[in-house]
Amino acid sequence: MAKANSDSKSMLKVTLLKSMHGRKPGHAECVRGLGLRRRHHTVEVIDTPENRGMINKVSYLLRVEET
Repeated sequence: MAKANSDSKSMLKVTLLKSMHGRKPGHAECVRGLGLRRRHHTVEVIDTPENRGMINKVSYLLRVEET
């Protein structure tokens, strides 16, 4: 799914580095919205303002690389 959109749009590689245990419910929803499930899980998401907002909200849990 992400590969089909990577031709025309830039992608971000997002990795969850810290546990979600004990975090605020809104932060957990952002992590799940990005498609991350567990520690050290990596996903590629399209670089959109919506995804950037979720990444900024939980930036202390993530590692982000531009691809």
